[in-house]
Amino acid sequence: MNIKKTGDNRHYRNVVLLGCTALVALTPSFVLAQQADAGSTTVLETITVDGSGAVAAYDDDAKTIVARKTSGGSKMATDILDTPASVSVITAKEIQQRGAESVEEVLQYTAGVTTDFYGSDDRYDFFKIRGFDATTYRDGLVLGRPFGGVREEAYAFERVEVLKGASSSAFGVSDPGGSVNYVTKRPRSEKFGEAYVTGGSFDRKEFGFDFGDNLTEDDTLSYRFTGKLRDADAEYDHSRDDEKFFMGGLTWRPTDATSLSIVYDHLNKDGVPGSGGHPVGTDFDRDRFFGEPDYNFRGTNRNTVSVLLDHDFGSGLTFSSNARYSNTDTDFGYAYISATPTDGSTTASRAFFGNETSSRQFIIDAHLQYEASFDNVESRSLFGVEYNNFSEDDDTYWGPAPGIDWTNPVYTGGPVGLPLIASTKSDQKTKALYVQQDLTFADKFIVSAGLRNDWLDIRETDRLTGTRSEGDYSELTKRIGLTYRLTHEIAPYVSYAESVAAPSLGLEPERGEQYELGVKYQPDAFPALLTASIYDLTKNNITRTNPATNLRETIGEVRVRGLDLEAKAEITSNWSLTAAYSYLDAEIVENGTDGNEGNRPYHVPKHIASVWVNYALEGDGKRGDMTFGLGGRYTGSYYFNDANTVKTGSNFLVDAAFTYKVFENTALQVNVSNLFDRKHIDYGGFGADFYNPGRAISATLRQTW
Repeated sequence: MNIKKTGDNRHYRNVVLLGCTALVALTPSFVLAQQADAGSTTVLETITVDGSGAVAAYDDDAKTIVARKTSGGSKMATDILDTPASVSVITAKEIQQRGAESVEEVLQYTAGVTTDFYGSDDRYDFFKIRGFDATTYRDGLVLGRPFGGVREEAYAFERVEVLKGASSSAFGVSDPGGSVNYVTKRPRSEKFGEAYVTGGSFDRKEFGFDFGDNLTEDDTLSYRFTGKLRDADAEYDHSRDDEKFFMGGLTWRPTDATSLSIVYDHLNKDGVPGSGGHPVGTDFDRDRFFGEPDYNFRGTNRNTVSVLLDHDFGSGLTFSSNARYSNTDTDFGYAYISATPTDGSTTASRAFFGNETSSRQFIIDAHLQYEASFDNVESRSLFGVEYNNFSEDDDTYWGPAPGIDWTNPVYTGGPVGLPLIASTKSDQKTKALYVQQDLTFADKFIVSAGLRNDWLDIRETDRLTGTRSEGDYSELTKRIGLTYRLTHEIAPYVSYAESVAAPSLGLEPERGEQYELGVKYQPDAFPALLTASIYDLTKNNITRTNPATNLRETIGEVRVRGLDLEAKAEITSNWSLTAAYSYLDAEIVENGTDGNEGNRPYHVPKHIASVWVNYALEGDGKRGDMTFGLGGRYTGSYYFNDANTVKTGSNFLVDAAFTYKVFENTALQVNVSNLFDRKHIDYGGFGADFYNPGRAISATLRQTW
């Protein structure tokens, strides 16, 4: 093995306050506030890019936490009120207020989303939507499941869009719980910039910048540079959390009708995947390390080039195309506790696990959009094609490691000649055709429909045995939704949507379907969006390993019926609120020979809730503007396995923030996550336990221009 570490608005405001109060009443009793308002730290103004690549300055994400448009429901930029689905948008302002560093932190205050269920295991971004693994996209082009993928850099994105429920007819092969679309920062036709320095817990030292300007006087050519350098440790001994991220982009606008952007980014991470876990039943400090200092490592090196083209032909016809090429190399080594003795011994068994992966992806999407009016009917039609070529080489190593006495740990060094247990080369080519149609009748009834067919050509070679497997699949998915504009502020909707996930060779693809009923309220008086939805979501053909034959087979079906409530409101110029609550009634309907029918699927709590309240206090001449924030996150208990034999209890965590405007364009921001340093087991009960992240404090000095 050769792995290297590499007017009078009181009425409207009362309506929103009542709605928010009702929402909070369904959650555990807490009144919380959230971080600093952007008035205390100047946030960069943004131009939002929809998932199809069309430039649309439809939301000022830097100045509000309430988005009004999204491409998350389809590949067409659409008012959220007119989208027949539950959509949450985390804007640039909200991300900066909360000081969210990772994707998990960005998403952890979103209805329907659970995060951090692997605790101090830092390998991947861990999150689920409505009880199922999510699928991630960047600018509408698939990245894949976060589990097993690259931990994305949140500073690269203008906004993060979350679509709950099945969405294969819009975006392709995916899981039914939902999808997350990251929107890449692009150059803008103006001069702007920010630079910051951050210091904090675990010896964190960080510097970042994001600036751009026009290169020509006529605004036809613009550039943007974004970057981040971090030298830090994690909360446990013998750890590191270092990163180098650079992104540069050029945008060319030869005419008012055409825009071409080219963005290159480089991501390099050098970290440690975890502390190895803690012995089951013990209660150590989080900094205790039971892995191997010479072997626990996680490296990522990725280079990506994105091309985004938009052209308006006039008369309602536009063309958009997004393309991306990425080359990714990751390595991973982990010594971890594999078993805790029950005979009174204090020596835990351990194992070594290693992995090397190299992948390449080229993906391109192109579509035509046509808008027309016929008497009292408004029509929007979309016709598109997509091609995705993904290849990967993957080597996995595993073997026993020397045990460790947790009362007197002695490290023994990394493995010598760790056995190679799996070596595969896989290639997947996907071609797709899709059509989407929106019809609006008399400005009241909006019918949205979509059809998509994906052709999957999968090839896999087992390099240990020399055997080759292949399969060709053709999958049709569809969706239909109806929105009724009860008033120009209130819109109930109903929808049906399907999903299909890429199969294991020789098996049927995993399929999902969802029925959803909801209502949205978006007042004119001030920025706010309240959403309530109920749904019935089923995923079948779930793949499991048969314990009798040790072969993979599709024998499972899981059903989740649930309720999502979410409110985002800027009630006054001083007060803003974000609140969310979700109820998930999850059940394993079929589980083959495992005998778990009727149980809850693992990592799916019954209740999740969160609240943020933000208050801005204007300066009086003697001092600058200040903002105060406090947030709370509640997660109900959940099981660690489908057999429902091991579980964790419910937990509630508090976060806080304070921002002080030192000068006109200079601000000091302090963020604290897990303010009271509450500790619980996020994952465990088997060989080892993994605690939730502890308290972390950071201070950021930011200069904007």
